Amino acid sequence: MNDLIQHRAFFGDAEYTFCLTDPMLAELEKITGLGVGALYFQMLNLAYPAEYLREIIRLGLIGGGMNPEQAKRFCDAYGVNRPLAEVLGLAFEIMAARWTGTASDETPEDVARNAEADFAALQVVA
Repeated sequence: MNDLIQHRAFFGDAEYTFCLTDPMLAELEKITGLGVGALYFQMLNLAYPAEYLREIIRLGLIGGGMNPEQAKRFCDAYGVNRPLAEVLGLAFEIMAARWTGTASDETPEDVARNAEADFAALQVVA
């Protein structure tokens, strides 16, 4: 089930799986004092503290299966003193995977058919 919200990316020395599972989202909300929607909105508007980016990456690594101590070591080694655009890119991709999902088996025809069904369901019968 987590496949739909996982993101795979290179970080530090290899490619890793990142996943903001429900417990990781709860921890992120606790650390930031923001709900996930507010945090995502801040990221979209480039109005976030830099430390949030490292926390998203760290928690994504943990949710992806890395042990917490190793995730912290990786973030301390590869997530500090880097260009913020580089760190933001990865953090945003991790958040976007949770926000929109990463299912890639849906064809454009599937998307169109689902959109039409959603629109039809919203129409009010007079």
